[in-house]
Amino acid sequence: MNNELCITVNGTEVWLQGQGEEVVLMLHGWPDTRALWDGTVAALQDRATCACLTLPGFESGPSATSLDDMCQLLRQIVDRISPDQPVTLMLHDWGCMFGYEFAMRHPDRVARVVAVDVGDHNSGALWREWDLKAKLSVMAYQLWLALAWKLGGRLGTRMTRAMARWLRCPAEPSSITHKMNYPYAMRWFGTAGGLRHAAPVQLPMPLLFVYGARKPFMFHSSRWLDKVSTKPGSAVLGLPCGHWVMVSRPEAFHAGVRSWLWGES
Repeated sequence: MNNELCITVNGTEVWLQGQGEEVVLMLHGWPDTRALWDGTVAALQDRATCACLTLPGFESGPSATSLDDMCQLLRQIVDRISPDQPVTLMLHDWGCMFGYEFAMRHPDRVARVVAVDVGDHNSGALWREWDLKAKLSVMAYQLWLALAWKLGGRLGTRMTRAMARWLRCPAEPSSITHKMNYPYAMRWFGTAGGLRHAAPVQLPMPLLFVYGARKPFMFHSSRWLDKVSTKPGSAVLGLPCGHWVMVSRPEAFHAGVRSWLWGES
């Protein structure tokens, strides 16, 4: 990408592009880096200042970042890149989990949220809707990745890349390592304080929830869709693709985002 500005906040590089007054902070998930958002930045930079980072530990930095430390880092980043007004969060996968928690802890710093493919991740409603096959599938791939993080080294990275291939992840294989798996170790092994104290997702600000409708199972409940679709100012957009919506259906995704953010038809 061209005309980028890179700043460093508490050891984390944040890349800024665009001249718009609205600041959109983009958070990726597994097994991605900030490069996941390259196409989205190109599609939005005429109307917004887009801020991207690679989650700490995914390429460098600490081996795992606790939920509290992640929220503290995000607060520092938001205060640096948009000191005078709240930001729009754009989230995917684990970025949703971390971003939701930040938004609930600091609602004064988040104006609205665009969340992709992960909704009420820690709700009883979602667990109840998964059938046995879905539950076993989730446990299998997540425990595999958590174990790969524990093992580390070449074996852990080989295990991680094998799972990424099986899940048809669009990320460049050479960029994928076991380091990216620590959120799964947090969930299953309680690493870095775990995730048990993550709050149920109750966002006070408007939300656009975009999801891929062609997956073996969803990462949101039907109750979540109903709640979002009936909340004033919020909306739901389902697209015929898998988990990486912004890569599989970029035109539809970006058009939907621009329509919701700025009323473009």
